[in-house]
Amino acid sequence: MSWDERSFLEKLEGTHQFPEHYTFKFIVKPEYQAQIESLLPGAEIRLKPSSGNKYVSVTLRRLMDTSRDVVEVYKQANKIEGIIAL
Repeated sequence: MSWDERSFLEKLEGTHQFPEHYTFKFIVKPEYQAQIESLLPGAEIRLKPSSGNKYVSVTLRRLMDTSRDVVEVYKQANKIEGIIAL
């Protein structure tokens, strides 16, 4: 993920009022689905496999306390091979 952390934090703080429920969306190969789900224990999870089942869209929604908590999830997700964050 190549984004400027400071500007992302400013954007989050300008558009969200934490604590609030935040929705994360990722696309991964099915073998990495469990790693994504483990990033946010207790999150509401929605899955949507691609038409050829080569990828799965994972939507996670959970109460986040701060914008920094959101950034940390993205940092951890970035360590997962081939992940696409939406």
